[in-house]
Amino acid sequence: MDGLAKAAGHADRSVPLRAYCTGLLLPGERKSVEPMAARLAPDNVRRVHQSLHHLVADAPWSDEALLATVRGSVLPGMKDNGPVVAWIVDDTGFVKKGTHSVGVARQYCGQVGKQENCRVAVSLSVATYHASLPIAWRLYLPESWADDGERRKETGVPAEISFQTKPAIALEQIRQAVEQEVPSAPVLADAAYGNDTQFREGITDLGLRYLVGVRENTTVWPPGETPRLKHRRKGRGRPPTRLHRDAEHRPVAVKQLALSLPEQAWKTVTWREGTRHKLKSRFAAVRVRPAHRDHLRSEPYPEEWLLMEWPACETEPTKYWLSTLPAQTRLTALVRLAKHRWIIERDYEELKQELGLGHYEGRGWRGFHHHATLRTAVYGFLVVERTRFSPSARSGQLGLRATKIPPHFQPRGSPRARRTA
Repeated sequence: MDGLAKAAGHADRSVPLRAYCTGLLLPGERKSVEPMAARLAPDNVRRVHQSLHHLVADAPWSDEALLATVRGSVLPGMKDNGPVVAWIVDDTGFVKKGTHSVGVARQYCGQVGKQENCRVAVSLSVATYHASLPIAWRLYLPESWADDGERRKETGVPAEISFQTKPAIALEQIRQAVEQEVPSAPVLADAAYGNDTQFREGITDLGLRYLVGVRENTTVWPPGETPRLKHRRKGRGRPPTRLHRDAEHRPVAVKQLALSLPEQAWKTVTWREGTRHKLKSRFAAVRVRPAHRDHLRSEPYPEEWLLMEWPACETEPTKYWLSTLPAQTRLTALVRLAKHRWIIERDYEELKQELGLGHYEGRGWRGFHHHATLRTAVYGFLVVERTRFSPSARSGQLGLRATKIPPHFQPRGSPRARRTA
């Protein structure tokens, strides 16, 4: 906690920072500022509420500095049980009414699995095979927000923040992690990111490998095939410099390639123990060359792995990944790493359900990121507790006792809430 207080940058923030983190660990369904203030100081809710609110909504401390402190404290404990095996890119949505809270727009929300009024945050996490920790958060700012000067001013969006796609945000987070010398590992991401060629190329340019999902219509050159330079015409003229494809020599969609493989190419692989039984499915992997717009290139893309999943109960393949892991990588290793992305879903679930990641009630840019950072700090504490002492450590189950809340107390926004609360 002393390290976090130092990273917060001002001695006056030490007490509210400790109180805020304690409030997150106390039992209680709602983890927004006012209910936590009521649990921490039921006889002085207003004063504590103001202190906590200032810390998360207004105080100008650095999210990056505090997250770096958390990472430096948590990673050694995580690595005691094994090395960092993956950097995981993902995003999570927060359903939100209205249009004035920063980043809120009608967009796809993974939380409900459809288009919804929400905001979305992109995260980068580091993972061993036993634990994982978010190390970066960035709110996705839709174009409707990025181009709206009035709303930007009202919510305090920094001038340097412009519209970026989610893959671009993730690539920036990865670049910062490389600069901060975070222990490197292959990057995992789903098809929303992996289908972006610039995202994959950016990872490679940073000296990292990847294993990322792609969609079924992604095109590749089948094993043993490669694009060719166009034949030079007779007579004078510059020789052709770009790759060529025609009706007889062209790439195929990964789904088409998967369906063309012989039955013996598919192997049953078990990747981990599930809640009730071992998780297994059928997989095949072949070496291919990506083909996205390679007719504009002078050299073909390097070979990489195409991993495909076709469960025995399905009539066609269901998932596809591209990977720059070494050519000698075994199928079981490819599958185990590809499926390890599930661990971030566990993180999101706990951050939301037990630490109130989705309970932010403010509207501002700074407040949202402070909110996510402080919950990550407490989640890091729980990760260390599990790796070193108690695998079952959870928020609200650490023996901390909350002071009894007065029976008349009602947080603002709750039914029949009083204006003076």
